[in-house]
Amino acid sequence: MYSVTGVQTSLHEDLSLRKKRYLISMSIRTVCFMLSVVTHGWLRWVFVGFAVFLPYIAVVMANAGRTRTPQPQPY
Repeated sequence: MYSVTGVQTSLHEDLSLRKKRYLISMSIRTVCFMLSVVTHGWLRWVFVGFAVFLPYIAVVMANAGRTRTPQPQPY
């Protein structure tokens, strides 16, 4: 007897979720670039820093695939 709670999400759902996370991250990056143009002083450099390092973080998160769950043992 197998448990339904042990079923992984489908590959399509997983890819969709990763694309959505990547799109959100890149949208935040775009906002950071725009804010770095209109702000001055130290705040400008904070936004530039986020805009520079956010793509790396977004790619790492997008490439992190599904985690393997141990196969349930039948009773």
